[in-house]
Amino acid sequence: MAKKSNREVTSKKAASAAAKVLSNPKSSKDAKSAAGSALTQRPNKK
Repeated sequence: MAKKSNREVTSKKAASAAAKVLSNPKSSKDAKSAAGSALTQRPNKK
């Protein structure tokens, strides 16, 4: 079975919010995990 590619992309606004969560030392581990997951879905900068 062929592996499906993930074409989901996080919006710029959501990525910005995720970055704020990751930079906040008071953010929970789960929040940081979700934020990191969101950022991995951002397209590469060129």
